[in-house]
Amino acid sequence: MTTPPTAGGPSGSPHPTPPRPPHPPRPVADPPPPQRNPTEDGLNWLPFRPTIRIRLTLLYGGMFLMAGVLLLLITYFFVQQAFRDLTLPSITVDSSVVIRTADGRTLSGNDLNAFLAGSLTGQAHTELEILLRKSLTVLVSLAVIAFAAGYAMAGRVLRPLGRITRTAREVASSDLHRRIELEGPDDELKELADTFDDMLDRLDRSFDSQRRFVSNASHELRTPLAINRTLLEVQLSDPGTSQDLQQLGRTLLATNERSEQLVEGLLLLARSDNELVDRKPVELSEVALQAVEQVRPEAANREVEIRSELHPVSVSGNGVLLERIALNLLQNAVRYNVPDGWVEISTTPSAGGAGELVVSNTGPVVPGYELEHIFEPFRRLKGSERVRSDKGVGLGLSIVRSVVRAHGGAIEAVARPGGGLTMRVRIPGT
Repeated sequence: MTTPPTAGGPSGSPHPTPPRPPHPPRPVADPPPPQRNPTEDGLNWLPFRPTIRIRLTLLYGGMFLMAGVLLLLITYFFVQQAFRDLTLPSITVDSSVVIRTADGRTLSGNDLNAFLAGSLTGQAHTELEILLRKSLTVLVSLAVIAFAAGYAMAGRVLRPLGRITRTAREVASSDLHRRIELEGPDDELKELADTFDDMLDRLDRSFDSQRRFVSNASHELRTPLAINRTLLEVQLSDPGTSQDLQQLGRTLLATNERSEQLVEGLLLLARSDNELVDRKPVELSEVALQAVEQVRPEAANREVEIRSELHPVSVSGNGVLLERIALNLLQNAVRYNVPDGWVEISTTPSAGGAGELVVSNTGPVVPGYELEHIFEPFRRLKGSERVRSDKGVGLGLSIVRSVVRAHGGAIEAVARPGGGLTMRVRIPGT
């Protein structure tokens, strides 16, 4: 039998094996330099955010100005060189001839040549200064004209892009059937417009397919559930049914009702994801009052007090969907509450003519990190109070968020320090 080696080392030596030296630390790579926004390079000195039209204007005008300055420098150099090469012939004057200048000086022959050369140099310098001043004046005037012409030219070039933008806004707000149909030369802008039209065609077909699917699913899913509910109710109404069958029927009826709620919620969630096309003035306080009356019996059964402070405010949207917002928020506040708790609902005008719907409630303490997830479908807060099957199917707040987005509004959830939530909904006004 082979004797295992001792722990002293591979040769059985009593001296322990020295430990391996630790690995040298790996060099830590320097963090990558922060990436700069390319739109800010070169124009970050401007006190405003330059548009494409402003950039093109600066490009056109700047190129003209640079070309003008370069042309001026070249012209100045050549004219200066021409004056420098200009010389006068030497003049010989007899001693009997007296030459006097305008200031009374008497000049000899050599002095006369020097005087003429100096006068020529001074006159050339003066003419160069005049040429430079006039050229700069003309250059500045032409630069102003160039910038104005560049601004007008940039607007004309970008006019198709403005048409594309306006059509995109109209499509996003109301009508998917609109098209750009840009006419003109087959250039990059027309290619962009045609690509955008093709994308709108695909989106239009996709939304039509979704609407048809929702309509078909509404019929195909509701019908068997309604049949099941009818059969179960008929069976439960039979006095000869045994106690066990009645208990099973009630259980199946509750399960069927939960399935109906789930289907209704999913269908409403699918329909409310699209932007509303037909908007009408809706009194938000009346919508909230209708929702309060529907929730009041359930609140009484759960020993929850409902308080309301409804001020008149008119918003733009769909009354049925807005009522669904208030109803879902109230049901959520009542079901996830505590005994002897309360729910407050209020409607008030907001800045910009918008309307604000606020629902606050008592309840268990909600961690702040859970607030960003409560609007997700089938998402409930952790804890025993949020997983009971009699409190819904987990689509209430998801439907609320979808309907608010379809109205172009915003929703905010804030945890109350003592427990519960405050839901704040803002809907654009009329």
